[in-house]
Amino acid sequence: MPILVSDTSVLIDIERAGLTARLFALPHDFVVPDLLFDQELAPHGGDDLVARGLQIEDLSGAEVQLAAQVRRHNGALSLPDAYAFSLARERGWTLLTGDGQLRALARRARLPMHGVLWLFDELEVHEVCSSKELNDGLTALSAHPRCRLPRAEIRLRLDRYRST
Repeated sequence: MPILVSDTSVLIDIERAGLTARLFALPHDFVVPDLLFDQELAPHGGDDLVARGLQIEDLSGAEVQLAAQVRRHNGALSLPDAYAFSLARERGWTLLTGDGQLRALARRARLPMHGVLWLFDELEVHEVCSSKELNDGLTALSAHPRCRLPRAEIRLRLDRYRST
């Protein structure tokens, strides 16, 4: 099973779409670094995510050092995001992120990376959700005031979901 290291933004977007339970039915392992979980997820339903299948990974000393170095050189990046980057890079896993700074860093490092729209595609391809569920979820997500997803990509998917 592919291992996907998620940042918080992707998990929040999936929650806004009402698809958290469905996410863990995909044939992927979802992991987050321990610091990210402790600081950002544990106080906000983190135990429910773990019960659904989210895995928490402790970073090695070398991975923590890389995260600190990444943070020093990328001041706009949060420490939890630096931990997610380090975990994915050092273990050869794929990064899931919606954060622009983290995406830019992953591109520069040639780190495999996806965002929430890719997860919608995966939910569709693996037939985890019906077209109606995907349509309703993406509609809800795109209506959120903090949604920064590309409108053209949203429209393509919504048109596809409505046609099936």
